[in-house]
Amino acid sequence: MELIVGKESTWSLRVWICGQLANIDFNIKVIDLTDSDDKAHVFTFSPSGLVPALVDGSLVVHDSLAIVEYLNEQANGALFPDSVNERAIARSLCSELHSGFMNLREQCSFTLENVMPLSTLNDGITNEVSRIETIFEQAQLPYMFDKAGAVDAFYSILAYRLNAYGIVLNGRAGDYQQSLLDWHFLQDAIKEAKAWESK
Repeated sequence: MELIVGKESTWSLRVWICGQLANIDFNIKVIDLTDSDDKAHVFTFSPSGLVPALVDGSLVVHDSLAIVEYLNEQANGALFPDSVNERAIARSLCSELHSGFMNLREQCSFTLENVMPLSTLNDGITNEVSRIETIFEQAQLPYMFDKAGAVDAFYSILAYRLNAYGIVLNGRAGDYQQSLLDWHFLQDAIKEAKAWESK
C-alpha cells in the first residue's frame, strides 16, 4: 500500500498511527502542501486533491475516516472496540474530531516547532477545550477503551497540539492527555512527521 501524506498534516499522521496499530506497512509519498506545484500534484493520487490518500493496487481511498475504516477491515477490526456500543461511540468521537474544533484548528495550528503558550483562551477555544475535557474524562485509561485504537490515534495528535500551546487538562482528562503524550505510537508519529519535513 502507498500512503500519500502531507507535511504537517494531522490527518496524515492519524492515518499513519492507525496503520501502525493495524500492523500495515506503507510506502510513504510526502507532498509539500505549501508548494503550489506539489499541491497540484496531489490530484494525481487523490480525486479530492486532499491528503491523506491510500493507494492499494487499483483502489484509491481518500479521506482519513474512510482510510481508517479500510485499514480496520484489513486488520480484522483491530482499530475499534469489540463491543457494538463502544464501536458506535468510537466512530462518533472520530467523526466529531474530523469535522469539529474549528477554533483550535484556526488559532492553534499544528506545528513541530516550539510555540508560545496561549496566555488567554477566547470563548471559542474555551468551549472546545471544555468539550475535549468531557471526552477525555470518558477514557478507561490508559486508552479510551480497553485497547489502543483509532480514537487514541485521532486524539493523540490533538493532545500534542494542546500541550504545545500550554493547554493541560485536569483530573482524569489530564491523565488521558498525558497517557497519549507518553504513547510510543504518538512519539513515533512525531518522529515520522519530522522525517517528512526533510523530504
